[in-house]
Amino acid sequence: MKSALRTFLFLCTAALSAASTSATKAPPPVNVILAVRSNAAVELVLPASLQAFQEASIYARTGGYLGQWLVDLGDQVSLGQKLAVIDGPELDQELNQARAALAQAKANAELTRTTAARWTELAARNAVSKQEADEKSAAAQARAADVQAAEANVARLTQLKSLQTIIAPFTGVVTFRGAEIGALITTDSSRRELFRIAAVTPLRVFANVPQSYLRSIHPGLEVEVLINEFPGRIFNASVIRAAGAIDPITRTLTTEIQLPNANGELLPGMFVQIRFRLKPVEPALVLPSNAVIIRADGPQVASVDSAQTIRFKKVKIGRDFGTQIEIISGLADGVRVASNPNDTLTEGLVVEPLLPVPAKK
Repeated sequence: MKSALRTFLFLCTAALSAASTSATKAPPPVNVILAVRSNAAVELVLPASLQAFQEASIYARTGGYLGQWLVDLGDQVSLGQKLAVIDGPELDQELNQARAALAQAKANAELTRTTAARWTELAARNAVSKQEADEKSAAAQARAADVQAAEANVARLTQLKSLQTIIAPFTGVVTFRGAEIGALITTDSSRRELFRIAAVTPLRVFANVPQSYLRSIHPGLEVEVLINEFPGRIFNASVIRAAGAIDPITRTLTTEIQLPNANGELLPGMFVQIRFRLKPVEPALVLPSNAVIIRADGPQVASVDSAQTIRFKKVKIGRDFGTQIEIISGLADGVRVASNPNDTLTEGLVVEPLLPVPAKK
């Protein structure tokens, strides 16, 4: 009897001890953060290529043979500078012939004008018929028109003669030379490109900015250009203009950037990276990437309500910034969210939220 009593007392004591331990067991601690909107600039890096601010292929406007070229590959040229001279003896002969035809037309016009004046005077005295006088006046007008046609032909050939001297249309650098002295120069479809000139001060860059950053792009926006061949250097540039439409295939906005290149060390065609630091027009609600739980029914976060209870909320995520991710909807400002939730967190679990300790100033 005493043995049974002792067993009963032992079991009662163990039960009371277990109940006491369970009652006093503290809720598990959980590191939480506050969901807040970030005003920090977003860094966007895009690949691009440098382009000449202005580039033109130079062709001949008149035929002949290349008599001399005065600049070569890589030379700096100025607006109006001579690049090459074309010899065209056939054109010279045509011009001489046109000038002779003009002189002949002027002589004929003067003769017919004098004749028409005399016949008009005779017709006034009824010495000749009015019909004959009108014919002489019409002939004088025709010869005057011949003079105008001859003058136009001389002007055309004179202009072609001036085009035998190839000049630079703008200041730049010669990036291509395509003819040698003595080469036949034609103006038909088989014509050859004589020179190619590029203006390299400044340079242009075209970047395709994703649609989600559309509202942050504007003329005057400062950007940074990074080039592997110049490690550690940052070239400052600025947005000049943007296309007025989104590309329907890539969903990007073509943005033109101007890059100063005063010393000409950067060359068109170089591969570069454009770094934008974009201030958000409307601050985005962001969370650490590891705070978002990806499940079959969509992304969720583990929030902690005022009763220190875990509540899972479905959210819609936006841009991924690497260490942070944008929350578009499903979460309000100031909500406490588990920073790195694990599988032990369940709906309705009471926890002890631990906010991060602020850094000492």
